[in-house]
Amino acid sequence: MRAPVAETVALIDYGAGNLHSVHNALRAAGAAAIAVTADPATVRAADRIVLPGVGAFAACAAALGAIPGMRDALDEAARLRARPFLGICVGMQLMAERGEELGGHDGLGWVAGRVTALVPGDPALKVPHMGWNDVTPVAPHALLAPGEAYFLHGFAFEGADVLALTDHGGPVTAAIGRDNLIGVQFHPEKSQRYGLDFLSRFLEWRP
Repeated sequence: MRAPVAETVALIDYGAGNLHSVHNALRAAGAAAIAVTADPATVRAADRIVLPGVGAFAACAAALGAIPGMRDALDEAARLRARPFLGICVGMQLMAERGEELGGHDGLGWVAGRVTALVPGDPALKVPHMGWNDVTPVAPHALLAPGEAYFLHGFAFEGADVLALTDHGGPVTAAIGRDNLIGVQFHPEKSQRYGLDFLSRFLEWRP
């Protein structure tokens, strides 16, 4: 167990995330106060915000939008108040302007780009992209280190503010973000030491 970080982390519960595993990983990484919440007021008051996501972009976007005031609370806390924000897997994808899984759907619009079907350059490679793969930062970033992480996704981000890449028959976005915002396509909660080290850095991040 790492030394606890005495700040409140809002872990968004919108029925579309692996909450138990993410909660446990945050705790192991040093988070002392984790609020698993669907309450916009709690999100506004939190010191840090984590948006997980498992499944299809369309379902996750709809579930997030179905919570009255949640999109506004996320926008206020992360963009206006500049609270450190982490999106995981589909939570990262939701930071984009649009997602094309099961039709076209609006994301949060924080990062210019869209989420499209993953088409490897090598037809022998399977989709979804599943398992351990390299994370290669494209420029120095306080939270990202080269290493291996666990991926599970069939759609990928294309656009601006790419922080790291992986490879699946060609370059695939592994992380995006700017300022106080970061999103990772991989699952830190399933990435053992690499993932815990990443979450620990997020909990101490002062962007």
